[in-house]
Amino acid sequence: MTAESILNVESTGVWKGGVKTEISVRSFAPFMVDEPASLGGTDEGPNPVELVLSGLSSCTSVMISLIAKEQGFAYEAAEFLNSGQIDLQGMSGVAGVSPHFQSVQFDVVVTTGESDERLQQLKAEVEKRCPVMNLFLDAKVPVTTNWVRK
Repeated sequence: MTAESILNVESTGVWKGGVKTEISVRSFAPFMVDEPASLGGTDEGPNPVELVLSGLSSCTSVMISLIAKEQGFAYEAAEFLNSGQIDLQGMSGVAGVSPHFQSVQFDVVVTTGESDERLQQLKAEVEKRCPVMNLFLDAKVPVTTNWVRK
């Protein structure tokens, strides 16, 4: 690891009462992170774990773009649908229950004329190199992925 190979990222947050936090990233407008009413919030923004799943979609999208260029893989569009299961007992402190995702289902639909074999090659490389995907995998969260051509 060299200094040139390290990307430093940062964000700031300010608690806004209840379970709300205003988040700022670089020069973008601040946004609210909150919980739905069923979890004690006022539903003024996505909750933290929804943002993690959103990060999986957006990180995969970035990696598809970069790796498709490397592989000469042509595509017109990519769509993402994901869902995750969390056992709320873990957040409540129940011993032996992890507070993070228990499992994640991730569907990727790529509009392309490339073959299924080429799509699977793209998938393998994206999943190997996507930082957010690897957070899940390194945490031993079962991630079921389904990539299809459209």
